[in-house]
Amino acid sequence: MSDNLFQTFLDRFPADKSKTFLVERDGTERSFAWLIDQTGRYAAVLAFHGVIKGDRVAAQVDKSSDVLALYLACLQLGAIHLPLNTAYTGDEIAYFLGDAAPRVFVCRPANIDVAQELGGKNNVGTILSLGSAGDGSLNDQAKNVTPLIDVVDANKDDVAAILYTSGTTGRSKGAMLTHNNLGSNAKTLHSAWGFKPGDTLLHALPLFHTHGLFVAINIMLMNGGKVILLPKFDADDVIERLPQSTVLMGVPTFYTRLLAHPQFTKDVTANMRLFVSGSAPLLAETHDAFFERTGHKILERYGMTETCMNTSNPLDGERRPGAVGPTLPGTEARVCDKDGKVLGAGEIGVLEVRGPNVFKGYWQMPEKTASEFRSDGFFITGDLATIGEDGYITIVGRDKDLIISGGFNVYPKEVEEIIADYDEVDEVAIFGLPHPDFGEAVAGVIVPANGSTPDTDAIIKRTQDKLAKFKVPKRIWILDELPRNTMGKIQKAQLRKAYEDTFATGPK
Repeated sequence: MSDNLFQTFLDRFPADKSKTFLVERDGTERSFAWLIDQTGRYAAVLAFHGVIKGDRVAAQVDKSSDVLALYLACLQLGAIHLPLNTAYTGDEIAYFLGDAAPRVFVCRPANIDVAQELGGKNNVGTILSLGSAGDGSLNDQAKNVTPLIDVVDANKDDVAAILYTSGTTGRSKGAMLTHNNLGSNAKTLHSAWGFKPGDTLLHALPLFHTHGLFVAINIMLMNGGKVILLPKFDADDVIERLPQSTVLMGVPTFYTRLLAHPQFTKDVTANMRLFVSGSAPLLAETHDAFFERTGHKILERYGMTETCMNTSNPLDGERRPGAVGPTLPGTEARVCDKDGKVLGAGEIGVLEVRGPNVFKGYWQMPEKTASEFRSDGFFITGDLATIGEDGYITIVGRDKDLIISGGFNVYPKEVEEIIADYDEVDEVAIFGLPHPDFGEAVAGVIVPANGSTPDTDAIIKRTQDKLAKFKVPKRIWILDELPRNTMGKIQKAQLRKAYEDTFATGPK
């Protein structure tokens, strides 16, 4: 029996394939039959271009129902899906293409010339385009093929997807997620969060991210229910469609923006049964304000690119503000000191996790992979946490300086290297600050070179050509010197403390 995740989904689709799976923003309905047919057509096109089991297929495309079919087509062929953030610039894409060596790169139609140039420099065999309005060469070719029906056999440990993640040092790492990593986690969450065929998920997350694709969509593919697919989060759109929905998954930004909207009332949420938050810490104030406004307690959970979901506040039970709940069934967690010694309840240490959800390793980085795992198989998350006597886990910070802004990872070194190249900058330090909308905002300080007085707004503007929008600093300050310890290490904790109230405004 094949462990291919696509076959798992197929086995759980409703018997009546004419049932609606997706509803587009304009009201267009897509059935399960459409999804199977479109997936088979894309699989046929990819196979024509030489894609076989184990090949990578990279995609930087705008959100649409077709993106889901492309993801499933990769699974059907046993290929490895490599979704890329739509905000990544050409320099960033060039790195991913060079590192992952995909056989096919799918881009936006408007980016085809740049994609072909990047593909040529990085030995990518085929460049296809896919637009959100059904346009692009992938769709043109898909219209003229016979859909593939067969599903390639896959072992549970075969890689299904690679997601690039960042740490505080070194280059971006490709986390290899297997068919079993994704499938087991989706099944666990489907059960833990009480999904039923009648559920309708309001989807406003990206499709290149663990939360939007491997949590939200995979659960609904397991569920055989309906997804209302919005191109992005827009408070007006979400409020309009909440009465037709039962579940919303979001990042804290979603909830702060809903609370700031005058039309967001308890009546709007009357049909909802569950609001889920993740990808960044949810402020207790936001949790409390949301409950006061709607009567719903947001369910906060904790996961990582490398592990999908590890913990969750309970569906039935105490959803504790500021905590991410106990571990999910089948997942183990412990808190350890830097030497790996297990600490007691309530002690702060580095959170380590083990379970079928934990990734296979980093793409072509065996030494890095080995350094992130203990000998008994526990993955070292790098997050500082406590575990209470009752098993509830609270994330208290990060051992690394990783910034999570709006649910997306930003690693400071990448931003620092770009700003440090500017002639008027001698030194730079980038760090995250608490932000009521984004969870954390990227900020920084610079030491001027040669007695100059840099224009910090101009520096911020210049970084926009080199960095995805979510990585661009929101504020930069000028200092005479950076705070350092006796070993010369920059004291970023001191900088964060000095500027921690910069964006401090709570939800209304």
